[in-house]
Amino acid sequence: MASLSFQIIHVLVFCACILIPTSSQSHPHQPEKHAALFIFGDSFFDAGNNIYINTTTDYQRNFWPYGETFFDYPTGRASDGRLIPDFIGKSVAQMTLVSLLQLSMQNSHSFRHIYSLVIINLLMGQTLHLGEPGALDQTNQGLVINLNTQLTYFKDVEKLLRQKLGDEAAKKMLFEAVYLISIGSNDYLSPFLWNSTVLQSYSHEQYIHMVIGNLTVVIKEIYKKGGRKFGLLDVGPLGCVPIMKEIKLQQGGMGCIEEATELAKLHNIALSKVLQELESKLKGFKYSISNFYTFLEERMNNPSKYGFKEGKIACCGSGPFRGLSSCGGKSSIKEYELCSNVSEYVFFDSVHPTDRAYQQIAELIWSGTRNITGPYNLKALFFD
Repeated sequence: MASLSFQIIHVLVFCACILIPTSSQSHPHQPEKHAALFIFGDSFFDAGNNIYINTTTDYQRNFWPYGETFFDYPTGRASDGRLIPDFIGKSVAQMTLVSLLQLSMQNSHSFRHIYSLVIINLLMGQTLHLGEPGALDQTNQGLVINLNTQLTYFKDVEKLLRQKLGDEAAKKMLFEAVYLISIGSNDYLSPFLWNSTVLQSYSHEQYIHMVIGNLTVVIKEIYKKGGRKFGLLDVGPLGCVPIMKEIKLQQGGMGCIEEATELAKLHNIALSKVLQELESKLKGFKYSISNFYTFLEERMNNPSKYGFKEGKIACCGSGPFRGLSSCGGKSSIKEYELCSNVSEYVFFDSVHPTDRAYQQIAELIWSGTRNITGPYNLKALFFD
């Protein structure tokens, strides 16, 4: 593993995933500015913490064919290769995303050098469809570390930074940092995957208000600690991902589960509204929201336009859409199919995109125009 040292873009380690510099030189084409990227969320960002938590193989991705393309071995990422933060990190500097829990097991001395790092990932992710953190504590309770617990970890890091750096330097780091958040999908998928009655107890509007409300509380708490720049992904067309189409088929229907897609749309409207309200009320608050819904929907419906051949069937899994969660044969379903050319597919497994799709998403998050990422893109926030 490369040595850890101060440079133009540092890396911060604490509790889930980190970006480690691959060399002592910063990216030659980026402005010389110190900045941090704190990452909260779900399996779109988890670099392999699921390997190290006390769980079963149903919640892990440390087996073939996960990681088959870029890494040539399974890393715990829910993909054939890299994830969004891997590509974002490459845009910032030459870094490689590794699991923090792996690092802590290999070298506890690294924690004494927490001040020399800056990218932190506060998520604990399993596979999205098997048990993932949501904005609500109740979502997949007991299987994952929820968003409020992630916030607690962040506060622990904030205290440690103040101890190591001093109040002024820590305050400056937190103030200049970007806080990237991917959360919410599991809150809307879980009721359908686990036959929950939660949507019978609450109206759609009430349920979405709960999800957005909890996320808003977390954002405000980060703001109190000095955070000013936030990057968020909205929720994709959940009712049409392979696992949901498989469920619809098992129910005797065809197509998407429209209720889930409607929840996603309403969530995205509410999220956009609350971010605008926060911008107007909180001094210095800036945000970027990436239109993950449109991004994914366009590639599902018109894959050839974006260099894919298949947008609705997963590369790995079983069932007509390969939407059953059997990729790798480690779950209760042992048999699965694997495509011959993963780069032709938008989805790798029943929910998660491929390395190639993640790369396209990350590029739009980083430098996309206002119609897909706005009012700022992540690059504008990072080097503001």
